[in-house]
Formats: sequence, structure tokens, C-alpha cells
Amino acid sequence: MPAHKPLVWLPACHRNLDLSDPGGYTVLADRYAACVCELGLQPVLFPMAGAGDIRELLPLVDGVLLTGSPSNVEASHYGTKALDTDLLDPRRDALTMALVKAAVAGGTPLFGVCRGLQEMNVALGGSLYQRVHTEQGLLDHREPESGSLEEQFAERHEVLLEPGSAFAQWAGGTRALVNSLHGQGIKRLGEGLVAEGRAPDGLVEAVRVDHASAFAFGVQWHPEWRHNANAFYARTLEAFAQACREHCRRKML
Repeated sequence: MPAHKPLVWLPACHRNLDLSDPGGYTVLADRYAACVCELGLQPVLFPMAGAGDIRELLPLVDGVLLTGSPSNVEASHYGTKALDTDLLDPRRDALTMALVKAAVAGGTPLFGVCRGLQEMNVALGGSLYQRVHTEQGLLDHREPESGSLEEQFAERHEVLLEPGSAFAQWAGGTRALVNSLHGQGIKRLGEGLVAEGRAPDGLVEAVRVDHASAFAFGVQWHPEWRHNANAFYARTLEAFAQACREHCRRKML
């Protein structure tokens, strides 16, 4: 038995929540940490970690979960300019752009959710649609602004999953209903990413890292939301958890 629960690194977001305190705050949505705990894992934060700390910190953990966030990946990372309406988080970007590459290279299980999927894509050289809803032929993937949380996180559209893919195995078929709470999305796939799920309009919503030595997947939806009531979400998250447990056991040998 391992000496501790497998540790999962959840990179923090950074906010100026109090205008009288210009130093800002380090934050994490509770639902991600609660989900990790419910999977029998232990979430950990390294609030001031930067790219230069990854070499020291990554060996301490057994998985990396890149969470969703109201902020967007800064567009300069994929060769264009940020929109005036973008909420940005340059400290998170500086960490996750390097962390994605390090986790894949080092065989640490990696799972990206919403912004986390977009971080994986951009870190590996891909680009994003900055306003999916203004692109010809694409749907409006944003949640209703005035709805309750239950309405915002309700299943909103199908994803079409590649036959034989891990996602199709977790879903028990090649179609699954998912929630949708994002304004940006994958435009050009990053190097080594394989599209394994698409929305009805063709937007890539699920990826795997080809030839990764450990679990390395990302999704545009939010499987952490009431995952115990959704078999597809639950199986996806359990697969990540199992990969973290296996990583932890290997380190103990």
C-alpha cells in the first residue's frame, strides 16, 4: 500500500478579488478539489510555482489536472492579440505552458478540462478560436448567463467520439451528451494531439496525446460537475485516477 494518497497537482488561478489589496489572490474552484478527493486522490497546490519550479515539483506528484477557469489563454502564445474582453492570467499561463510539456515528457498522468484542454493545445503548438460563437458554421457553446448552476452545467449537446477510442469505451458508444460552458475552442490542433471527440458542428472537444507514455487526455466539457450522476464523466475521471494510482505505485518500487 502507498504511504499516502496519490497527489494531484491542480495549477492555481490568480485573481484581483480585493481592489484594496493589489497583491491579488490564489484561487481554485472547490468542485475540482472535491472531485479529486471523491476519486480517492489528494489535491495539492503550489501557489507561487512557476515554470522554473517544475523540475523540482513534478516528481512529488502523481498526476496533473488542468482545471477550467473564467480566464483565457493569452493569445500571444498562439501568435495573435488578446481581445479587449479577455480575462487573462499570465502567471497561470507561464506555469501551464511548460507544465504540459513536462508532464507528457516525464510520463506524469495529465488531464485537461475546458481551459485545461486549451492549455494543452496551445502548449503543444496549436491555436484557438477566440470567439467560437462568431465563427461561421460553429455553434454558440457558451452557457446561459442568467441561468442557475444546474442550468449552466446541464447537458447541452452531443459529442461524436472516435470508434475504438478511450472516450468511446468510457461512454459505452460513439455518442455522449455533455455540458458546454466555453467561449473559446480549438482551431488548429497542437503537435501530437489526436482529436477523439467533436461537437455536432465539428469543433474538437476531446483529445489524446499520441504516443504519450501515461494518461494524457483533454476535454472541453466539465466532467467534474456531479460526475457521480453521469457514467461517462465518472468513467473518464476514474481512468485518470487509476493512472495516478499506478504512477504512485511505480514511484514506490
